[in-house]
Amino acid sequence: MILAAVTGYGMHLQSAARPGGSIAPAHTAVLPLYVGILIAEWGLSYYCWAGLRRHGVKLAEVMGPAWGHWQRAAKEVLIAAAFWVVWEGVAWLANRAVGANRAKSISALLPQSALEYGLWIAVAVSAGICEEFVFRGYLQRQLWAVSGSAAAAIAGQALVFGVAHGYQGIQKMIVISILGLLYGLLAQWRRNLRPGILAHAWSDIFSVL
Repeated sequence: MILAAVTGYGMHLQSAARPGGSIAPAHTAVLPLYVGILIAEWGLSYYCWAGLRRHGVKLAEVMGPAWGHWQRAAKEVLIAAAFWVVWEGVAWLANRAVGANRAKSISALLPQSALEYGLWIAVAVSAGICEEFVFRGYLQRQLWAVSGSAAAAIAGQALVFGVAHGYQGIQKMIVISILGLLYGLLAQWRRNLRPGILAHAWSDIFSVL
């Protein structure tokens, strides 16, 4: 229900946008928007964490084992870097396959000042942590428990992940669902969310550099 509300609001922004190529007529004060995104990301994560805690599930069981020593950390960072390269390639192919995005551009909502870039980085890092925890950690495991199928769980969370980005339009929703499959496969393979978190956060930061 929470994700449905977020998706509905995003689609409303698309449909309510003024005629033209952008979701907003010009770059406006985006700091309140970024703060709102931070609150929403961490609020949803808290909701999932509270549910886990209520049923006696430790956060480490969802996030995966701690790195423990620098060799393991270095390995996971290298995996995240390699995954990001694959992610970029798949994103390029998927964008070409679905064709030009006919939705309103969100470029007017991207950062321009130093302060906005600083807060955007906080948003990107939060998205990496929170979205991997919510979709690949919490939701994917829940769907696996319900369906008994890891494949169905990965596909289900990817679909929800894509639909939750409805503010970017139908074409982008399809692409993001495909990328959600990659994140789900990575989490299933590593039994650890940290490589996905690193790759996710960096991809969001890189997208505006």
